Amino acid sequence: MKKTPIHIDPPHSILLIKLSAIGDVVHTLPLLEVLRKNFPTARIDWLVEEEAWPIIEGHRDVDRILVSHRKSWQKMLFSPGQRAAALEEIKRFVQTIRFEHYDLVIDLHGLFKSGVLAGLARGRRKIGFTGGKEGSMLFLTDRPYPFDYNRHALERYLQAADYLGCSIDSWKGEIPLQEKDKGRIDRLLADHFRAEDPLVAINPMARWITKLWDEERFTSLAVRLQEEMSSKVLFTGSPADRPVIDRIINTMNPRPLNLAGRTTLRELAYLYTRCRLLVTTDTGPMHIAAAMGVPVVALFGPTAPWRTGPYGKGHTVIRESLACSPCFKKKCSHLTCMKSITVEKVFDTVKEHINPR
Repeated sequence: MKKTPIHIDPPHSILLIKLSAIGDVVHTLPLLEVLRKNFPTARIDWLVEEEAWPIIEGHRDVDRILVSHRKSWQKMLFSPGQRAAALEEIKRFVQTIRFEHYDLVIDLHGLFKSGVLAGLARGRRKIGFTGGKEGSMLFLTDRPYPFDYNRHALERYLQAADYLGCSIDSWKGEIPLQEKDKGRIDRLLADHFRAEDPLVAINPMARWITKLWDEERFTSLAVRLQEEMSSKVLFTGSPADRPVIDRIINTMNPRPLNLAGRTTLRELAYLYTRCRLLVTTDTGPMHIAAAMGVPVVALFGPTAPWRTGPYGKGHTVIRESLACSPCFKKKCSHLTCMKSITVEKVFDTVKEHINPR
């Protein structure tokens, strides 16, 4: 039975807590839009961690972004010369959270680190979902609302709006772009490609070893895209990914463009809109591309695409139906699920996207 939405007086101030990761923050953008449409005059602040905050920088529906530098502070606290500075920064951060009194605090993270922040915030009502971990629910004022883990993450986050009785009729979920983001990417691409060149992006990395596809297979795929489809291939990733991508493209002629670590998150979002599609593992850039309406061919193994796959129409998930998948494990002795994905299967899928029958 569907839970009847609660009735609340329109809040004058809202604090949204979704700290990370990049994909999860992207999946929260529709909720932000829905909250703004339903409470157009409310002040909406967002508490986020430093890695993902550029995703929402400049978003018209956010009044203020509160950035937690938790990871940086942890490193500073273990460095004797920086400990005092870290404590001072943390003190100012807590004071900033405590300064505003919110009518509504929404904890979308459901972990101890977000629960503590919800507890620190001064809020008349504090809500969160069922299944919160590490004692996060202890910091709420309301009984947790139902949360269906078998739905896609984006839809799960929208359940907060449903619980609040909001109208959820339309949203875009796009990452806000600025002209400077577009200009730099346009100039970069103009230095390497012609305007009419068909661009295909490949994002080969992921934080879990179990999500990775063999480097040699990415090489074979990129070669076939260049030779058989006359596509221009470029690779994306983080600064730490550059050496791996260099290995992938080292033997190729011509060598694809390695843009790992050379774009901001918003520049990456625009870069993908300049491409015909993105081939990727299950990682943050996959969600960035999907949010921007770019077709995605996603390689899935240990995780569940119905929960965290590319959201929306026009995407294709490639995975093998194995008894052990999804396992949600970060370590595996055999990696059968990813090894079962063939270059031929991925190439044929990309070909179908670019040249549909």
